[in-house]
Amino acid sequence: MPDTTRAASLSDEELETWAAVATLLEWLPAALDGQLLKDSALTHFEYGILYALGTAERRTLRMSTLAGYSNSSLSRLSRAATRLESKGWMRREPDPADGRYTLAILTDAGAAKVEQAAPAHVELVQRTVFDALTRAQVRQLGEISRRVLAAIRADGAWAPPVRQQGGG
Repeated sequence: MPDTTRAASLSDEELETWAAVATLLEWLPAALDGQLLKDSALTHFEYGILYALGTAERRTLRMSTLAGYSNSSLSRLSRAATRLESKGWMRREPDPADGRYTLAILTDAGAAKVEQAAPAHVELVQRTVFDALTRAQVRQLGEISRRVLAAIRADGAWAPPVRQQGGG
């Protein structure tokens, strides 16, 4: 018979930590969405799509790749892509290398939208996350986040491209 005592309860320290993490998981997305919607008429999910396309080679990704980066189903991504296309911020077309795939392409207007949205978004992220931490805590948060992500899903998450030294 398995020991369910450990699985059924957390230590006081674990419960206190979990309460903070669970609250963070609720409050941070709402804060990100609220700021982006107010300032840029974008959800955080939509901003992430445009940002990922903006950092991709030729501002283009397969929809399946973009779904993986955004941790979403193709249907959720497709609904968001339809909204972004209606605003002229991205377009979709068949992949000429393999017609079974669809490419998502950031338009010039979409690149301008990301550029417009980025300063206030970065300011919120800076203020709510990084300003509250020391440099050592920022590194620890990154390491802790990567470990938890790996425990959830071994294939990893989207990571920004490595910037060239002296780049922005």
